[in-house]
Order: sequence, then C-alpha cells, then structure tokens
Amino acid sequence: MPQVVLTLSKERLSKLKNHYRTSLKPITPNHAAFAAKTPNCTITAYPSGKVLFQGKNPEAESKQWGETTQKASKGASTKKTHNYHPANDLFTSSHIGSDEAGTGDFFGPITVAAAYVKDHQIGQLKAIGVKDSKHLSDDQITHIAKQIVEMNIPYTLLRLHNSKYNDWQEKGWSQGKMKTLLHHQAIDKLLTKIEPEKPDGILIDQFSEPSVYIKHLKSEGRMLQEHVYFMTKAESYSIAVAVGSIIARSAFVKAMNQLEMDTGLPIPKGASAKVDQAAAKIIEVYGETKLRDIAKIHFANKEKAKKLVK
Repeated sequence: MPQVVLTLSKERLSKLKNHYRTSLKPITPNHAAFAAKTPNCTITAYPSGKVLFQGKNPEAESKQWGETTQKASKGASTKKTHNYHPANDLFTSSHIGSDEAGTGDFFGPITVAAAYVKDHQIGQLKAIGVKDSKHLSDDQITHIAKQIVEMNIPYTLLRLHNSKYNDWQEKGWSQGKMKTLLHHQAIDKLLTKIEPEKPDGILIDQFSEPSVYIKHLKSEGRMLQEHVYFMTKAESYSIAVAVGSIIARSAFVKAMNQLEMDTGLPIPKGASAKVDQAAAKIIEVYGETKLRDIAKIHFANKEKAKKLVK
C-alpha cells in the first residue's frame, strides 16, 4: 500500500487538522494526535509532527503540506555484496527483521530480538520514531519500545546471560557462533508465533559472511530457514530490523540498570577505561568471581581491572 510520511511544524499540524476537520475519524489510533479519512487516503498525525498518508493515492493529499521526507512505497537503493543480499522491495513488504545488542559491552548480556512487521505498519512505525537505534538515546529507545509493544507487533527476545556466555566461550565458541544460534532461535520462535502466516522474507543485520553463519548452524545440526537474507547496516533500510534493534537495545538497557540496582555500583556500557575502573570496584567489593555472572570475562577489561585493584 503506497505511503508517504511528512514532518510538519506544530503550526502546520494545526492547519492540517483544521483543513480535515469534517473528515476526522471518531477513533484515534494509539499514540496519534488525530486521524482523518479522505477518498485518496487515511491521514494519521502524531504529536512529534510526523504525519502518515496511507492509501490508494497519498501523494494527492501530502503534496499540499510539504516535501516528502520518507516514502515507503519505494525502497532504498543498496549494493549487492553476496547471493543472500535482499532485493529492495523486501524493505516495503511484510517481513521479519533480526538484530542484537550488547556484543561489544564488557558488562551485561547479549540480547537478540526478531520482529515481524507487516507492510501496512511500516509507515506508522516510522511515524512514532522507529529508525536506526544508534541514532536514539536510551530514553527514546525505552519510550519507542513501549509503543511498539502496544501496537502488538509480533516479536521474540532472547537474552544470553554472561554465566552462559562465559561457559560457551570457554567451550571454544566464538561470539559470532553464539550470535548465530541466538538469531536462529529467535527467528524460529517468531515463525512459530505468527503461524500460519508466512513473511515475505527474513532479514538479519549481518555480523558475519552468510557462509560462516550457515557453517555455525551446521555445526550444531541446524539449517538456515527459507528466504533468509543478510545485509550490513540493515536497520537503516528495514523498519523490521530497526524494530528488532530497538527491542534488543531496550532489553539490554534494562539489564544494565538492573545490574546497577543489584550491585549498588555504577555499571557503564562499552569497554573503555571507565569500564576497567568499574570492574575493579566490583572485584574490590564482591570478589573476582562476581564478574563471571555480570561480564564477558575474556575481554581485556578483566585483566586491566585486576591491575587497578588496591
């Protein structure tokens, strides 16, 4: 379904509402400021200033209000790098997107989320602020994640706690293999959840070559699902991947906040010198064995922290 998203000022938003006052819908969608229906399309406006025009001819209505900022009916142009690279029309279809958070952080779990977004939901998700999570603050991610849940977007979320992470790492598993199995399991669970419906495709934010991903699956007796694609920076093109990224990041932020509550100490993200100092404090207060439950102990931060312990 053709869709156009505009960003309007409060003044223009007020004028738009007044213009369509006789066409306003009696029931307003969740998180929207108001909605109207015309012969050309349905118009949904949000407090942020985003306005979604969706229907058979959204351009007929949107062109009088401003320049198009996002046009979901046309996919972004991307460069094909391997045989598992998606076609551009996947981005505007009903598809599953999968992404993870916490992989480069010494503290906290790896979180992986897969989400199923239908084609008619893409515009609304853009309107509530869904985009690449790297461009969102933790507060924004938490807020948008709540709205995604309220929209009943089907998703699955997996958390790999660090005690298990360290067990696998000592068993010889690379972080890439861990992420492969987590993505695979999250997608399997989501496919089961949405049955009998089938997505037009499945897009994974690429963290390794597809051949390596498939090799990791085979080593554990698993097979790649049908219509799976891989793409770097996929959350910049696919709203489904962006939704997965936001859900995974939101879960990671919650886990980090919980660690601070449990320890009574600051637990910074990342793997910087600040993290070394925090890890040293954990060792001083709780002992070195505590790190096994809350950190990825093969990171260099552990040895650096031990040198800082008084």
